[in-house]
Amino acid sequence: MVDQWQRRDEPAAQGPAARARQWWRRAWGTEGHERHTLLFLLKSTVAATIAWVVARDVLHARSPAFAPFSAVLIMQVTVYQALLNALRYIVAVTAGVAVQAALGFLAGPDLLTFALVTVLALAIGLWPGLGPQGSQVATAAFFAFSTYVTVPGSLDKVTHLGQIILLVLIGCGIGVVVNMTVVPPLRYRSAEYAIHILSGTLCDLVSDMYPAMRHGEMDQERRRHWRNRAEQTGDLIRQAQDGLRTARESAYYNPRSHLGRHRVRPSFDGYGAVLAALERTLYQAASLTRSLDTWPQDPGAEDRRLLQDYADFLESISRITQVLRALDEDALHRQSRELCALVEEAHERRRRLTGRAEEAGLPLGDPGLPYGVLLVEAARLMDELQNVCDVLKRYVEQ
Repeated sequence: MVDQWQRRDEPAAQGPAARARQWWRRAWGTEGHERHTLLFLLKSTVAATIAWVVARDVLHARSPAFAPFSAVLIMQVTVYQALLNALRYIVAVTAGVAVQAALGFLAGPDLLTFALVTVLALAIGLWPGLGPQGSQVATAAFFAFSTYVTVPGSLDKVTHLGQIILLVLIGCGIGVVVNMTVVPPLRYRSAEYAIHILSGTLCDLVSDMYPAMRHGEMDQERRRHWRNRAEQTGDLIRQAQDGLRTARESAYYNPRSHLGRHRVRPSFDGYGAVLAALERTLYQAASLTRSLDTWPQDPGAEDRRLLQDYADFLESISRITQVLRALDEDALHRQSRELCALVEEAHERRRRLTGRAEEAGLPLGDPGLPYGVLLVEAARLMDELQNVCDVLKRYVEQ
């Protein structure tokens, strides 16, 4: 809500220690790249550790690393993606082991056999049905060949090749179970969450940018940090898209969707349009951070004035994203009015920014200087945020 919005007056501190503290604050306080990374590390560590204990201490496997490797490899942000990748990975490994076993027992463990195993495994890995796990066919075949040539006796060879598949099954199973039980990704079933995660990321970025611009602290290290953060949003965008898609799917098969207020719940088209606009807004923010890389190292008085006006504009963007990151279906009527009022305020600040830049006689048409590009980026940001406002208005009026 706007009345809970906290204005940032001072630029964020620089230096590795300060950046580390800021990273942990973002991971703890908001949904975004940092929290996603932290959860991935936590869940992957838990899954790998359990898989290693089962493979080494319970099964006494010859190659126990297959189990934790499999558990980490299929770890995904949604249960659906985890199951899909687990299935693909199991098929890929089974195919690789089967190819090695067939050729190994027929032709023996010589160099020609290895070459045949390699070309056949690589060819199978090209099957589109395996998706990103296609490369694991050859990987499994190589490990299986290594096991085959080092284990004496035909029966032992078959046992250890079968053990590879068993370890993969165990690792994938543990990975899926951990994904469902350790900080379960049920929140990804929410269409609202898909919007929260993108708007929160945008809010954190612009809220770090505008105080530094206002105070003229635009050193190269700070600008590079903004650019790196903006370019890390690709995974979050895919995560948000998965969240919306899963929300749609859950509504189709959930009997609660036919009961109570869920029975008359509007479609997800409005959320989908808002999400698409936010994705484009994040791409525009990334483009803005790239444009700032060409900002003069020693700005003059007019440059500093433009930076201050731009800071005012980005501050208004921050207020808009604060509303979006708290979007709630039960409060959409109030929030949509609040959002549209803030969008109009941001339009006014953008017009003031453009007018002052023109009055100052800045070379807006020079493609080698950032002034005109920054104004274009501001206009594009407002186009997308206006679209968000319009979509929400139509959504609540259904």
